[in-house]
Amino acid sequence: MAKFTFMGGVHPYDGKDLSKDKPMKAVLPKGDLVYPLSQHIGAPAKAIVAKGDHVLAGQKIAEAQGFVSAPVYATVSGTVKAIEPRRVVTGDNVMSIVIENDQLYQEVEYPPAVPLKKMSREEIVNKIKEAGIVGMGGAGFPTHVKLSPKEPDKITYVIANCAECEPYLTSDYRRMMEEPEKLIGGLKVILHLFPNAKGVLAVEDNKKDCIELLKKLTKDEPKISVVSLKTKYPQGSERHLIYAVTGRAFNASMLPADVGCIVDNVDTIVAINRAVNEGKPLMNRIVTVTGDAVVNPQNFIVRIGTNYHELIEEAGGFKQEPAKIISGGPMMGFGIFDLDVPTTKTASALLCLTKDDVSEQEPSACINCGRCVEACPGRVVPKLLAEYAEHYDFENFEKHDGLECCECGCCSYVCPAKRPLTQAIKSARKMVLAEKKKKK
Repeated sequence: MAKFTFMGGVHPYDGKDLSKDKPMKAVLPKGDLVYPLSQHIGAPAKAIVAKGDHVLAGQKIAEAQGFVSAPVYATVSGTVKAIEPRRVVTGDNVMSIVIENDQLYQEVEYPPAVPLKKMSREEIVNKIKEAGIVGMGGAGFPTHVKLSPKEPDKITYVIANCAECEPYLTSDYRRMMEEPEKLIGGLKVILHLFPNAKGVLAVEDNKKDCIELLKKLTKDEPKISVVSLKTKYPQGSERHLIYAVTGRAFNASMLPADVGCIVDNVDTIVAINRAVNEGKPLMNRIVTVTGDAVVNPQNFIVRIGTNYHELIEEAGGFKQEPAKIISGGPMMGFGIFDLDVPTTKTASALLCLTKDDVSEQEPSACINCGRCVEACPGRVVPKLLAEYAEHYDFENFEKHDGLECCECGCCSYVCPAKRPLTQAIKSARKMVLAEKKKKK
């Protein structure tokens, strides 16, 4: 039974007014483009071009290595300048293909699209795999893997994650308002793979115009419904979205497919529509460039591989030097120290702020107020888990459900002592999961 919300959560300032009314704008890159071979969870792709090769937009330049992997495509025409490690937003150096843009933007000739009804399930999944589509909400999990559950007949819900609960981000909203047919078309493709499933467009109720538009366009679609969710962060978290829509709960050791659900982000579903109905690979995505340090916040249609400096220039530059630059949103994004990095398949936003509130806060002793417990959507005790994490007591950390944390940041947000609870728990989770991986 649908709940339309979940226990816990917070209501931070959403900052969406800065960019939500700015239509999507296509950006043509000017300089070199950099394509990291690892833009997804799983094995890095393998380069199939060499230095000096001439490539066209839409040409595969790196192929997947194994089932949990994804190929990479050129998004401009030009010459392969280098295959070498390049820095990405996380600060890591990742092996990348560098292409010198010839400014001609010549594309390959795409094969004619085959009608959906004439394709088998395997053909559809293979098209999605070959298009290089991954979870574009930030996770980067190869989409063809998600669409290949062990028991496809047990999938009863395909949920389009249209919540966009992260503050400041408006890329999904603009995509839904300007290209809703592509979202619905992609959802129909996924539903074709799961004959027993219903499609749900799950939208937070702060996007009333979007809800009305989607309802109007799906009124004659018996297998698709639009659900209006209560606006609350982190409504877009997979576990909490599924609970809000279906009433089904599951834990960190399970997958959505274990409770009969498939969840995909808006841009991912649009990419599926493009791959299956148009025969085109994943080459671009929407990136919100916003924040009070930006002259003209925008939603850009960005060719993957474009340098972040170019997006800032397109947004009019900075009003003043930002004190903090975040890749993603303020709750789950991460601070970056250099804009000389490429956009990737998982790049959702660039948030530039004139004030770094977090760095200015001085943590003090826990006052045992319980606010972190009240706000936690994972129903754990963040204060306790953070203490275990700080003392490297991983046995008790795991015993007290530390792995159930979704790293949403709600506990750190509400803590009156300004303790970095999420950061401590996140570090411990990484160490525990890495240790488990070693023992396998």
